[in-house]
Amino acid sequence: MLREIVLERIRTVNKYIRNDVDGFQEEWLQCHRIDQERSIRDDKKKVEQAKKTVHEMIKKYHVSVISVGNGTACRESEQVITELIKEIPEKVAYVIVNEAGASVYSASKLATEEFPEFDVGQRSAASIARRLQDPLAELVKIDPKAIGVGQYQHDVNQKKLAESLTGVVEDSVNKVGVDVNTATPSLLSYVSGINNTIAKNIVKYRDENGKLKERKELLKVPKLGKVAYEQCAGFLRIIDGKNPLEITAVHPESYEATEKLLKSLGFDKEDLRDKEKTEELRQKLKTVDIEKTAKELEIGEMTLADIIAELSKPGRDPREDMPKPILRQDVLKLEDLKEGMILTGTVRNVIDFGAFVDIGVKYDGLVHISEMSDKYIRNPSDLVSVGDIVKVKVIKIDMDRKKVALSMKV
Repeated sequence: MLREIVLERIRTVNKYIRNDVDGFQEEWLQCHRIDQERSIRDDKKKVEQAKKTVHEMIKKYHVSVISVGNGTACRESEQVITELIKEIPEKVAYVIVNEAGASVYSASKLATEEFPEFDVGQRSAASIARRLQDPLAELVKIDPKAIGVGQYQHDVNQKKLAESLTGVVEDSVNKVGVDVNTATPSLLSYVSGINNTIAKNIVKYRDENGKLKERKELLKVPKLGKVAYEQCAGFLRIIDGKNPLEITAVHPESYEATEKLLKSLGFDKEDLRDKEKTEELRQKLKTVDIEKTAKELEIGEMTLADIIAELSKPGRDPREDMPKPILRQDVLKLEDLKEGMILTGTVRNVIDFGAFVDIGVKYDGLVHISEMSDKYIRNPSDLVSVGDIVKVKVIKIDMDRKKVALSMKV
């Protein structure tokens, strides 16, 4: 009898507990739903405010291209930008930019000197934007190791790695050339013959005396002696200066021979400023007998070959021959895609069975190894690498699974 009474009371207590738990759970779920709804509303407000702010900046500064970093929240940022582009009357495009090392730069002493009033996030944003304007000038500010050169970079000898990477950066800077009137100390310091102190002195001289009109002015820069001048002169460009030869990599020691060569072909150095005459000169230079002309000018054949190469493309940046950044504007979401579309995309990842290509929508498309070429391919990495710009055709769209199949057999 007592046992039944105890059991009954336990059942009654359990019933009350269950009712309380059920009530609590229902109340908690309701509160959670309210919090979620409030959070969604708040997020939407923040997104709309962000759109409004960006649109105001577009109108104020006449922005035509937006640079979006490929790091954390890249896709979410991209989605907001694509929505904005469709809503506003201004014609604006956007580009996904590699932001590796931007956080390292933003916390550096150099970034603080360049943007003393900016916080870390704003400095990163400035770096990401400037990478689109002039990647080389921006990336030289960052330790090459911070950009990421492979998963085993920490396993090799760090001193040798640093020396090798610095050499690569120096080769790149010297190959492209540097506009001495716009370059930062960071960029100038990678030019042959110029160290950090001389680089800062060049900028200081430029600030105090205005733009340099000819290379000879560099000899007035403190600590830049004749030896350093001989090393760096050919890598420094002066646009719209006194001597048209100084928009090329022709060294001052070869000016006399270069002018004689131009005269023998019926041209003058001032013709290098004229696009039509430059094209005529390019054709004439193709007919030059290197061996015979080198003897006449009393210079080496290799020197003459270099002079001819420079006169064929005066003032031209070698990076112009590289693939241009892909401006996103038309295809912004999965629904914009249609089978048979030919698009240009960027390879984001290479795997054993193919490659994922960013074509401007939220989801990367897959180019299966069988669709990469008409020829047999053993490994996709033999054909493409991360960062390559490729032309692809949309062959299948799975809207339910959010998947896009692409082909490089265009």
